Amino acid sequence: MVLSVAMALPALRISGDYLLIASIGFQLGMIELIKNLRFTGGASGVSGIPAFLVPSFGRGVYVALVTAVAIAVVLLVRWIAHSDYGRAISAMRDDEQAFAALGRDAKWIKVSIFALGSAIAGFAGALYAHYFRFVTSEQFEILMSSTILTMVVVGGLKTPWGPVLGAILLQILPQAITFLNLPPVILGPLQGLLFTGLVLIFMFLRPGGLLRAGNTWRPTGSGRGGG
Repeated sequence: MVLSVAMALPALRISGDYLLIASIGFQLGMIELIKNLRFTGGASGVSGIPAFLVPSFGRGVYVALVTAVAIAVVLLVRWIAHSDYGRAISAMRDDEQAFAALGRDAKWIKVSIFALGSAIAGFAGALYAHYFRFVTSEQFEILMSSTILTMVVVGGLKTPWGPVLGAILLQILPQAITFLNLPPVILGPLQGLLFTGLVLIFMFLRPGGLLRAGNTWRPTGSGRGGG
């Protein structure tokens, strides 16, 4: 979360593709920094991370914990999206100049979005680390970022449940490809082509993803008529 704020503050003046490029550059720089720090284990990563719950209660309990956390995060994001703060985020996304003309400050909204998203990702990384008990920077390079982006695009932009659907599908599809019994030298590039192809197909044919976004501008009152 702290690193995301350090990234967000100098990147506030850019958006769209330029923000994506800046994020990728920041990620690559942090990976190289982590590879050269002693307390992170350098290029060898961190090993011997204490296990959590699994030794005492088994894998099923840990899976239940991760599932509960995932559902809680989706519900949190859904609650934020339909709150006044979420409607402010939607307004800023649709027309930032009009949003600023209303006297609203987009700067700290952007920073808070970065911080919240990165905090959730960091918590997910902690759950990952205490299950596999080993992490290295190579596990979270550009390929992982592109996979997550594909999950969002395929599942559905601007909706809390879309990325969940995309994540499930993109975990199933690579497993389905393995039944083809192809050699690893072909299987790896084929999975990369699959992810890239899905992004292109959905961007051109169904930009909103499988789950279309609902209307976050629903009035909070009970009446449908004017008022």
